[in-house]
Amino acid sequence: MYSERLVEVRENNEMKQYQVAEILSIYKGTYNQYETEYNIMPLKHLIKICDYFNISLDYIFNFTDVKKYSLCKKYLDKTKLKSRLKEIRVMENLSQAKLADILKVATSVIAGAEQGRRLIATPFLYDLCSKYKISADYLLGRVDNPKYFK
Repeated sequence: MYSERLVEVRENNEMKQYQVAEILSIYKGTYNQYETEYNIMPLKHLIKICDYFNISLDYIFNFTDVKKYSLCKKYLDKTKLKSRLKEIRVMENLSQAKLADILKVATSVIAGAEQGRRLIATPFLYDLCSKYKISADYLLGRVDNPKYFK
Protein backbone atom coordinates (compact mmCIF):
# COMPACT_ATOMS: atom_id res chain seq x y z
CA MET A 1 0.00 0.00 0.00
CA TYR A 2 2.67 2.54 1.00
CA SER A 3 5.83 0.83 2.28
CA GLU A 4 8.02 1.35 -0.80
CA ARG A 5 7.24 5.03 -0.99
CA LEU A 6 7.79 5.56 2.75
CA VAL A 7 11.24 4.01 2.46
CA GLU A 8 12.00 6.03 -0.68
CA VAL A 9 10.95 9.33 0.89
CA ARG A 10 12.88 8.63 4.09
CA GLU A 11 16.04 7.56 2.27
CA ASN A 12 15.87 10.44 -0.25
CA ASN A 13 15.85 12.77 2.74
CA GLU A 14 18.81 10.88 4.25
CA MET A 15 16.89 9.99 7.37
CA LYS A 16 16.88 6.90 9.55
CA GLN A 17 13.75 5.22 10.82
CA TYR A 18 14.31 6.52 14.35
CA GLN A 19 14.30 10.11 13.02
CA VAL A 20 10.92 9.66 11.33
CA ALA A 21 9.66 7.95 14.48
CA GLU A 22 10.70 11.03 16.48
CA ILE A 23 8.73 13.27 14.09
CA LEU A 24 5.67 11.11 14.73
CA SER A 25 6.38 10.83 18.50
CA ILE A 26 6.37 7.04 18.34
CA TYR A 27 8.91 4.29 18.98
CA LYS A 28 11.33 3.32 16.21
CA GLY A 29 10.01 -0.25 16.36
CA THR A 30 6.49 0.99 15.79
CA TYR A 31 7.60 3.02 12.79
CA ASN A 32 9.50 0.00 11.45
CA GLN A 33 6.28 -2.01 11.63
CA TYR A 34 4.49 0.74 9.68
CA GLU A 35 7.21 0.95 7.05
CA THR A 36 7.17 -2.81 6.52
CA GLU A 37 3.35 -2.83 6.72
CA TYR A 38 3.49 -5.36 9.51
CA ASN A 39 1.05 -2.94 11.15
CA ILE A 40 -1.07 -0.39 9.32
CA MET A 41 -0.05 3.22 9.84
CA PRO A 42 -2.87 5.39 11.18
CA LEU A 43 -4.05 8.08 8.82
CA LYS A 44 -3.02 10.86 11.22
CA HIS A 45 0.60 9.65 11.01
CA LEU A 46 0.51 9.36 7.21
CA ILE A 47 -0.77 12.92 6.98
CA LYS A 48 1.93 14.12 9.38
CA ILE A 49 4.61 12.47 7.21
CA CYS A 50 3.13 14.02 4.07
CA ASP A 51 3.08 17.43 5.70
CA TYR A 52 6.62 17.10 7.05
CA PHE A 53 8.11 16.02 3.72
CA ASN A 54 5.74 18.21 1.69
CA ILE A 55 4.39 15.33 -0.40
CA SER A 56 0.93 14.15 -1.35
CA LEU A 57 -0.85 11.21 0.20
CA ASP A 58 -1.60 10.06 -3.34
CA TYR A 59 2.15 9.83 -3.92
CA ILE A 60 2.65 7.78 -0.74
CA PHE A 61 -0.20 5.46 -1.83
CA ASN A 62 1.47 5.16 -5.26
CA PHE A 63 -1.62 6.52 -7.02
CA THR A 64 0.49 9.11 -8.83
CA ASP A 65 4.09 10.04 -9.46
CA VAL A 66 3.31 13.66 -8.58
CA LYS A 67 5.09 14.18 -5.28
CA LYS A 68 3.51 17.47 -4.37
CA TYR A 69 0.34 19.28 -5.38
CA SER A 70 0.14 23.03 -5.58
CA LEU A 71 -2.37 24.46 -3.14
CA CYS A 72 -2.35 21.34 -0.97
CA LYS A 73 -3.68 22.07 2.48
CA LYS A 74 -1.68 20.73 5.39
CA TYR A 75 -4.61 19.37 7.32
CA LEU A 76 -7.52 17.02 7.06
CA ASP A 77 -10.87 18.74 6.50
CA LYS A 78 -13.42 16.52 8.27
CA THR A 79 -16.33 18.49 6.84
CA LYS A 80 -15.16 17.92 3.28
CA LEU A 81 -14.30 14.29 4.07
CA LYS A 82 -17.82 13.46 5.17
CA SER A 83 -19.48 15.29 2.27
CA ARG A 84 -17.07 13.92 -0.35
CA LEU A 85 -17.39 10.39 0.95
CA LYS A 86 -21.17 10.59 0.66
CA GLU A 87 -20.87 12.27 -2.74
CA ILE A 88 -18.78 9.38 -4.10
CA ARG A 89 -21.15 6.80 -2.67
CA VAL A 90 -24.21 8.52 -4.14
CA MET A 91 -22.46 9.08 -7.49
CA GLU A 92 -21.75 5.34 -7.66
CA ASN A 93 -25.39 4.66 -6.73
CA LEU A 94 -24.44 2.72 -3.60
CA SER A 95 -26.17 2.46 -0.26
CA GLN A 96 -24.05 2.67 2.87
CA ALA A 97 -24.56 -1.06 3.33
CA LYS A 98 -23.46 -1.88 -0.22
CA LEU A 99 -20.31 0.28 0.04
CA ALA A 100 -19.55 -1.30 3.41
CA ASP A 101 -19.92 -4.73 1.83
CA ILE A 102 -17.62 -3.81 -1.08
CA LEU A 103 -14.95 -2.45 1.27
CA LYS A 104 -15.45 -5.24 3.82
CA VAL A 105 -16.25 -2.95 6.73
CA ALA A 106 -19.30 -2.57 8.94
CA THR A 107 -22.07 -0.27 7.75
CA SER A 108 -21.55 1.72 10.95
CA VAL A 109 -18.03 2.61 9.70
CA ILE A 110 -19.49 4.23 6.56
CA ALA A 111 -22.28 5.92 8.51
CA GLY A 112 -19.87 7.21 11.16
CA ALA A 113 -17.50 8.64 8.55
CA GLU A 114 -20.32 10.29 6.61
CA GLN A 115 -21.65 11.85 9.81
CA GLY A 116 -18.18 13.02 10.86
CA ARG A 117 -18.20 10.91 14.02
CA ARG A 118 -15.15 8.88 13.05
CA LEU A 119 -12.10 9.19 10.88
CA ILE A 120 -11.76 6.55 8.22
CA ALA A 121 -9.00 3.99 8.61
CA THR A 122 -6.01 3.93 6.28
CA PRO A 123 -6.91 0.63 4.53
CA PHE A 124 -10.50 1.81 4.02
CA LEU A 125 -9.28 5.08 2.49
CA TYR A 126 -6.81 3.25 0.27
CA ASP A 127 -9.37 0.69 -0.95
CA LEU A 128 -12.02 3.33 -1.58
CA CYS A 129 -9.65 5.55 -3.55
CA SER A 130 -8.21 2.61 -5.50
CA LYS A 131 -11.59 1.18 -6.44
CA TYR A 132 -13.15 4.46 -7.53
CA LYS A 133 -9.97 6.15 -8.86
CA ILE A 134 -10.35 9.14 -6.59
CA SER A 135 -7.56 11.13 -4.98
CA ALA A 136 -7.01 10.43 -1.27
CA ASP A 137 -5.91 14.05 -0.85
CA TYR A 138 -9.18 15.15 -2.46
CA LEU A 139 -11.30 12.90 -0.28
CA LEU A 140 -9.59 14.28 2.82
CA GLY A 141 -10.13 17.89 1.73
CA ARG A 142 -6.43 18.61 1.13
CA VAL A 143 -6.89 19.41 -2.59
CA ASP A 144 -9.89 20.25 -4.75
CA ASN A 145 -9.14 18.07 -7.80
CA PRO A 146 -10.71 14.61 -7.43
CA LYS A 147 -8.55 12.75 -9.97
CA TYR A 148 -4.79 12.31 -9.76
CA PHE A 149 -4.29 8.72 -10.83
CA LYS A 150 -1.60 7.39 -13.17
